[in-house]
Amino acid sequence: MKRGAILMMAALAAAGSVQAQAPPDGGGSPDRQAARAAMMKACDSDIKTLCADKQGREVMMCLRGNSTKLSSGCSDAMAQMPMRRPGGAPPPAQ
Repeated sequence: MKRGAILMMAALAAAGSVQAQAPPDGGGSPDRQAARAAMMKACDSDIKTLCADKQGREVMMCLRGNSTKLSSGCSDAMAQMPMRRPGGAPPPAQ
């Protein structure tokens, strides 16, 4: 019985941790999610080379900080990422 309770508490703690890391808007629009997935794929080797010790938002900050060292594919993919305004607000519709 104690073992089951401990496993349940561990599962709840892990679920809370994962949920806490999700962006407040669920990751953004489908276009933004697609651009992010394409950027992560294009920048995979750059991330492994330049930002291996980073996670989450730190990866994007690291890539931006190393913009002159990025491969052309990664640089192009980052240029396609929709920019966010300060405070996390999406860019205005055009």
